[in-house]
Amino acid sequence: MLEQRLSRIWCKLRRNVHLSFPKHVLSDKADISKIRNIGICAHIDSGKTTLTERVLYYTGRISAMHEVRGKDNVGATMDFMELERQRGITIQSAATYTSWKDFNINIIDTPGHVDFTIEVERAMRVLDAAILVLCAVGGVQSQTLTVNRQMRRYNVPFVAFINKLDRQGANPDRVVHQLRTKLHLNAAALQLPIGLSKDHNGVVDVLQEKAYFFRGDFGDVVEVGEIPKNMKDDVIKRKHEIIESLANADDRIGEMFLEEKEPTLQDIMAGIRRATVKRAFTPVLMGTALKNKGVQLLLDAVINYLPNPTEVNNFAVDSSREDPTVLLNSSRNQTHPFVGLAFKLEAGRFGQLTYMRVYQGEIRRGAYIVNTRTGKRVRVSRLVQIHADNMIDIEEATVGDICAFFGIECASGDTFVTEGGPNLTMESIHVPDPVINLAIRPDNKNDLGNFSKALNRFQREDPTFKVHLDPESKETIISGMGELHLEIYTERMKTEYSCSCSTGKPKVAFRETITSAAEFDYLHKKQSGGAGQYGRVIGTVEPITGEDSTKLEFEDKTIGMNIPKQFIPAIEKGFYEACEKGPLTGHKLVGIRMLLKDGVAHSVDSSELAFRLASKGALREAVSKACPVIMEPIMSVEVTGPQEFQGIVLAGLNKRGGAVTGTDAAMEWFTIFAEVPLNDMFGYATELRSATQGKGEFTMEFCKYQPTLPSKQAEMVHLYQQELSKRK
Repeated sequence: MLEQRLSRIWCKLRRNVHLSFPKHVLSDKADISKIRNIGICAHIDSGKTTLTERVLYYTGRISAMHEVRGKDNVGATMDFMELERQRGITIQSAATYTSWKDFNINIIDTPGHVDFTIEVERAMRVLDAAILVLCAVGGVQSQTLTVNRQMRRYNVPFVAFINKLDRQGANPDRVVHQLRTKLHLNAAALQLPIGLSKDHNGVVDVLQEKAYFFRGDFGDVVEVGEIPKNMKDDVIKRKHEIIESLANADDRIGEMFLEEKEPTLQDIMAGIRRATVKRAFTPVLMGTALKNKGVQLLLDAVINYLPNPTEVNNFAVDSSREDPTVLLNSSRNQTHPFVGLAFKLEAGRFGQLTYMRVYQGEIRRGAYIVNTRTGKRVRVSRLVQIHADNMIDIEEATVGDICAFFGIECASGDTFVTEGGPNLTMESIHVPDPVINLAIRPDNKNDLGNFSKALNRFQREDPTFKVHLDPESKETIISGMGELHLEIYTERMKTEYSCSCSTGKPKVAFRETITSAAEFDYLHKKQSGGAGQYGRVIGTVEPITGEDSTKLEFEDKTIGMNIPKQFIPAIEKGFYEACEKGPLTGHKLVGIRMLLKDGVAHSVDSSELAFRLASKGALREAVSKACPVIMEPIMSVEVTGPQEFQGIVLAGLNKRGGAVTGTDAAMEWFTIFAEVPLNDMFGYATELRSATQGKGEFTMEFCKYQPTLPSKQAEMVHLYQQELSKRK
């Protein structure tokens, strides 16, 4: 009773007093075990930002909670960009930090929309762990699959949180089943809901066999009670499930299971931690962030089950060593040279703001560090810690900290080291290729200066946003991950740079490739008085299949000195230049491996230019013989809506050339999974709303490139030839 009274008093105080916290500077070596670097990620509209808002409130970081689409028009703390508050979605990842039970937690809230996937990608690159948020109704959705791939790519352990138990149709058992079947995870629920939908009242901790209720206006009074009688048998059953799942993931629990020993609560929790850190087990928790239930227990799970920076191995590359891989030291002392990775750039009020994760050593304000990519020496004039759009100046940052500094020109993914230290480079961030192009121009020619500034800034901040000038149409072309991605940047030009822009019809990033191998024997010979040009190249081109089907490869298979080795780089350069424009429609060539086997050089007339031109001519000749085809981007599309409209939606997808890969149904709602060409998806949002009376929703993400239909290819080639003839 005393505990509950104190909790209520604390609640009242917090509503009336804005809490301030001391600067988060850690120097004690032992403190690193009390750091957690986590990201909150999920499919769009799963409740990530709402969950982050509750985390910040319950930990005392903010004094009042606001909703993403709240009636007070304030908006959530982490959605500080005006466009985010207008649209009710997260557009860019936002960093913050807080404390819970003497543990320091650095948090990055990430977007859920596939168009902003680079924000999730670079967050996963620098985080030690994550919370995967799932909707209790939607379950595992398309972007959930993408986030899971990203976490697997960077070996990020995570806990799952099933959110929105208060929604009609919530089914956490179905979500756990999907985690096992769709994501192939060894997942088990550590909690059970007490009631669902409007009857949701709390959760049962399966391990401790206690019921938790969240009272008070803001759910910050946590009451512990007895398990409801009708749930006791289910709790015992679920506890056995947890132990069985752990036995498959942890040796110690496995031995106890085989010896038929009953593990204690401490044994099970230690086993969950060991298995979670090595990504062999996924603990599943649940609640509803909007209704303020289950968040405090999730914070306990973050502390109990997710790793601290010393439990994660981070590697760098030292090209000067025989064994280039270097394991970075996570101990918190000054004996090891500083190593940090710049993972995000942002144009702040005081210049470029560079977010950095410290992997080794420490960095102090006023110190000099070196960018290993450019070799440039820079001074850290100001070091800050980020809370959404607020900054707090700090004097130093050490291993495990996420900080930011101003005025340092660099690119996303650059490695910084101590001046005079080893030349180490960390693995950079995976950047997916853009899938959509859009012609853009300022409405007022007087805004060209701001137009150029905006494009340059956006390119620096976002590696998936590309800009180039079409040499034929003289139009400025922007490329990105989807229609929404480019639409957001167009709006930002208007709101942030007062530069209103007009855009053309979106264009799909088609590619060209070959379907068979072909040999080439090409001679480039030109004599025009004096030294001429002479270069002959012999070899084959062959298609690349599988995961690397969108890459280009060049291999030097020459033996002897028929082609002097100083000309090989020029031949390779000519190959890559020739791949910039394919023979069918002028799109880039991909999925080609060029094998250079032989050639002939002239003692006087051969030069780098001659062999570069020979290489370009050889590729053009070989591609025309290797059955070239046009490739188009295929999107994984997930459509949900009431079951009464399923037939209409299926017909619409078939009309757009979609191939249905699966269907699912629950609570009178259907989900259709399909693969549809991106070129046929324009305008689908309007069509879906009309067909489902505004109740249908869809998401899509890039899946793969595949050859177009022969009829579409013939049409595209014909149109391209017509364009060429008009230009002549």
